[in-house]
Amino acid sequence: MSGFGAREARERFAEEARAERPDLALLCLLIGAGPDPELDEAALDAAQIELDGLAGQLPYRPGGPRAWARALRELLGERYGFRGAAADYERLESSLLHRVLVRRRGLPILLSVVWVEVARRAGAPVYGVALPGHFVVGLGPPDGDEQVLVDPFDGGRILSREDADSLVSGATGSRLEPSMLEPAEPLEVVTRILNNIRSWAAARPERSDVALWA
Repeated sequence: MSGFGAREARERFAEEARAERPDLALLCLLIGAGPDPELDEAALDAAQIELDGLAGQLPYRPGGPRAWARALRELLGERYGFRGAAADYERLESSLLHRVLVRRRGLPILLSVVWVEVARRAGAPVYGVALPGHFVVGLGPPDGDEQVLVDPFDGGRILSREDADSLVSGATGSRLEPSMLEPAEPLEVVTRILNNIRSWAAARPERSDVALWA
């Protein structure tokens, strides 16, 4: 089957972005329709089914936030090998959710989308956390001591507050602030993904087509 036309993909993306509760997975998948002309409705459905299938392999309500974090790490990081490496920053497909699901490699923010979408389907209290320079995942109340942070780029490693502070200071030279630990809204996540894609294209003048659709 042929993929979406560029206009159709943009229209569907715009419609979903305006929804009262935007579907983060669908928005990320529609981003992939720009560079991948083979991405069609069947491929979108297959990606959503893959996320559903992964969620179905999690234990039923394993406990508090830390128990959820361990279960996600064991499933996604250890059993299925989702993680990142420095070389992934050089690949456009590291920013495309349908390709990340196949390769099990990607940028921190795309791997975090996988973690969030799988955990959400299983009923976990999960959300993305847009730390400056390094996206991670939060579980549990964002405004209390029960919040647990995990780093999908590192296979789901559970982060201490000192670890999170080191990530922020390494990226910006600043210290971790409580406001940085708030849940990221779907459109904030998508905007950051598109900014990453534009940055990737800016370093490659021959890929001005990518910059244009992003």
